[in-house]
Formats: sequence, C-alpha cells, structure tokens
Amino acid sequence: MKAFSKAAALAAALSVALPLPLLAQSASGSYLAGRQALFLSDFDAAATYYSRALARDRGNAQLMDSVVLAQLALGQVDRALPVAEVLEARGVRSQVAGMVIVSNLIAAKDYKALLARDPETQGIGPLVDGLVKAWALLGSGDEKAAMAEFDAVASGNGLRSFAMYHKALALATTGDYEAAEAIFVEGNGGLARMSRRAAIARAEILSQLGKNEMALEVLTEAFNTSYDPGLTSIADKLAAGETLPFDVVTSVTEGLAEVFFSIGQALMGESSDDYALVYARIAGYLRPGHIDALLLSAELLDNLKQFDLAVATYRQVPADSPDHSAAELGRAEALRRSAKPDAAIEVLERLSQDYPTLPLVYSALGDLYRQQEKYAAAVGAYDKAIDYSEEGSAGEWFLLYARGISHERLKEWDSAEADLRRALDLNPDQPQVLNYLGYSLVERREKLDEALGMIERAVAARPDSGYIVDSLGWVQYRMGRYAEAVGNMEKAVELMPVDPVVNDHLGDVFWAVGRHREAQFQWKRALSFIKPDDTDGEANPDRIRRKLEVGLDKVLAEEGAPPLKVANGGN
Repeated sequence: MKAFSKAAALAAALSVALPLPLLAQSASGSYLAGRQALFLSDFDAAATYYSRALARDRGNAQLMDSVVLAQLALGQVDRALPVAEVLEARGVRSQVAGMVIVSNLIAAKDYKALLARDPETQGIGPLVDGLVKAWALLGSGDEKAAMAEFDAVASGNGLRSFAMYHKALALATTGDYEAAEAIFVEGNGGLARMSRRAAIARAEILSQLGKNEMALEVLTEAFNTSYDPGLTSIADKLAAGETLPFDVVTSVTEGLAEVFFSIGQALMGESSDDYALVYARIAGYLRPGHIDALLLSAELLDNLKQFDLAVATYRQVPADSPDHSAAELGRAEALRRSAKPDAAIEVLERLSQDYPTLPLVYSALGDLYRQQEKYAAAVGAYDKAIDYSEEGSAGEWFLLYARGISHERLKEWDSAEADLRRALDLNPDQPQVLNYLGYSLVERREKLDEALGMIERAVAARPDSGYIVDSLGWVQYRMGRYAEAVGNMEKAVELMPVDPVVNDHLGDVFWAVGRHREAQFQWKRALSFIKPDDTDGEANPDRIRRKLEVGLDKVLAEEGAPPLKVANGGN
C-alpha cells in the first residue's frame, strides 16, 4: 500500500462530508452578496449578508452553515453557537458547527458531554475527535484511558507525531516530566522540531528535570541561535540556571486549545488559509492569552488580504509580551500591504525605540524605505541591521544585497559594488545578487565578461525568471553578440509579456540585427505598458519615442554611446 504524505494524512484525518440542502431561492440577493464576500474572505460582510438572508429563510441549512463559518472566522464563537446548535439539533452534518459546539463544551469543562458525542454523526474529523477525546478523558480523571486514547490516535496513518506531542503535553500537565521527555527522546528530536511551541515545551520539560544545558541544546538545534526576544528571554533564564515553569499547557482546557492551534499551524500552507483560520480562532477562544494563536490568526488574515482584521488582531498582543516585537513587525507588514506605508513606518520607528538592537526591526524598516524609494533612509536602517546582526548570520547576505541596491540607486557605485560583492562572498550562488551585480556592470559597460559569467550562473539557477533571462540577453547585446541575444530576449518577453523594460530591450536587439519593423513594434508595446506613475526611469518614454522617430543608431549617437556593430539583413 502506498504511504500517505504527512499533509495528505492530515487532510484525510480532518475531512468530513458536509451534505447540505440546495439553496432556497428566497433571499437570493443577500445570499449572493454573502457568497461573494466569503469568496473574497471578507468575513465581516459575509456574516452580515448571510445573517440577513437567514432572517428571511430561517430553515435554510446552507445559510446557517455559512453564518457559522463567517462568525467563526471572525473569532465570534459565542455568536456562532446558537446557529450551530440549531444545525446539530436538525441532524445536519456541519464540520464548523461541530467545532463551535465542541469549543463551547470545552470552555464549560463539560467532559461528560464531550465524551458522549458520536464521532460518526457529530464528528469534526478523526484527528481532532481522537485528541479531544484523549484530553477529555484526562479532564474526567481517567488518566490511564487518556494515554491509551493518545496511543490509539497515534496508530492512524501519518498522525503519530501529533498524537505523541499531545501525549507528552498531557503527561507534563500531570507532573510526569520523565515520561514526557521519554516521548521526545523516542521521536529522535523530531517532535521538538514540529513547531516553535514544541521546542519550547521540550525545553521547559528538560528544565523541570534539572537539565538546562540540554534544554539550551534543544533550542540551538531548533533555531540555530537566531533567537527573537521571546526565545532570548528563555535562553537567558536557562543559562542563568533558572528552572523554567512548564506553561505551554497548564490545564486540560489549555491542552484542548493546543489541539486546535497545532492543527491550524500544520494546515497553514497545506490547506486554504480560511480553513486554517477557524482552528486558530478556536484556540484563541479557548485560551484568550494564547499569543501564538493570535499571531497565527493575524498572519492568516494578512494572507487572505483582510488587512484591517489582521492589524486589529496583531494589536491584541500585549506590549509586555516577549512576542510583542513579532506582533508589531506583523502589523507593520499588514499596514504596508494595505497601502499605508507611512503608518507602517511609524510602527517600525516606534518599535526601533523599544528594541534598539533588534536587527529584524531595522531590516523591515530598510525594506520599507527602499520600497518607498527613500534610499538614503534605507541605507541608514540597513547599517543598523548589519551592525546588530551576528557576523556570518544566515540573513547577512540579504542585508548587504539590499543596502547595495540602495547605494546603487543613490549613484554611490563604489559602496554598492562593495556590498554586492560581499553578499556574493557570503552566498556565492545567490541568483538575485548575481543578476543585480551583473546587470549593473552591464549598464555601466564595465567588466562585461565577468558580468556575463555572473548572469549565466543566475540563469542556470532561475531559468524561468524573466528579469534574469532579460539580463542575459542584454549583456549579450552590450557585447555585440546580437544574434545570441535575440533568443534570450524573446524568451524574456514570453516570461514577462507586459514589462516595458523587457519589451524595450527586445526592440533594441531587433534593431541591432536589422529587424527594424519588429523593433518599432516592440518599442510601441513598451510605451503602452509604462504606467503614468512609474518613477523607475529605466524604460524612459521620451527616449523610446525618439527611437521611434529616428531609430536606435541616431539616438546612440546623440547620447555619445558606442555605435552598434554592423548587422546583416533587415526588413
């Protein structure tokens, strides 16, 4: 039998059929508006429209299911509960309704009712149902049965890591740290690498066992010393000999919250973001102080382009939390993506005052300044990011690359070249750096042989990148190898058909090989693709118009540039 992948096994374990009646024809306007809103992940509007449609068609199970989903995506579990209870009372299978009802029972610590639920008719999915049952058994006082249930879930195809992780958490909540650590040891360290929280959980367990040095090794293996403020705080306490409390999970309710969080986290990138979001929202409902659930919810909302909801969720992380910096970085990114760069810069500048030596803050600030074409400010931010980064860190090459771009845009070529070459020293085969440095040399008509070698290496690494293939054609054009340039420039246009620079370049190459009418066609295309607010300047509309008037040869002569080599043929 062919083995399932971890992602496939997880999806199968969570899946459940959702047969619902066909949509009633009444209230169709509100229904259609709600469906469109849900398609766009506008959960607030979806909840409003679906609720309005449901008020006019109270017996429509599909509308009820949609209301529950929208409310759950907003984190409004209490508001979703009454509708979910009606669905279940009518015997309608609804996964989201089941999640809401189970969450309510967990919050009420009604373990008897949880254990009485029939997974065949009221189930969420095999993995969730099994883990909820195991934790509920522990909550009811039957530890032996709880551990047996964790083992039963672990026997499912591809589910062992989830089940064993939760079994270790459950054992730790009972104070049996030896048994909990034995599970991590049995997994050969793999469980601790499941997530940031899993690594922290094992570190706390080891600390409770008086093994702080081993706990530090676990963190180092998981994060390679790239610690955020929260991890730095934990590592400092371990190094100082403090015994960490075990607080990843401190109760059965928190353990059940962790079920939904760990599954939501695993679903991110493996399933739709709105599906992962409902798991994260339930985790946050069951444990309001679950910072990682807030961060996960906010990141998913950002992915879904619900920027206002993402910003509001990030703001729920308290200022005194060790993860406050992560939340503020996320909030700044959501603001940037929602076309509010000034607000994003304000968040980052304030964050730099709170965390004056945190490289990530200055790196994000530099990126934002660079995107806003504030290159001098970007250089200053990257200077600090590099100063506060550990020498030889994994991200140092990118900081140098980004600062090099900023220097180049400021026409500070010596500084730009130094940064770009240093970035290549750290990451010799990085195609972005190879391309940028190579293309810059081509534009400066310097070291063309070296530039060609760099760009050829970049193309080998990224053969489907239109920008990089364009660079290869352009360096061949600069070297007078026009016939070779044609094929690469045509491929670049195929990869990026509406890019003005690439079309302009292909026009120049066509002109160089005597295909003048085709050149004029490409220049006209390039002009049509230049946006009115384009300030890049590389595809200069005035220069393109001049080429259309008098041809490339005369434009080059007017600019004092070297003439084209003689090409045979023409049209």
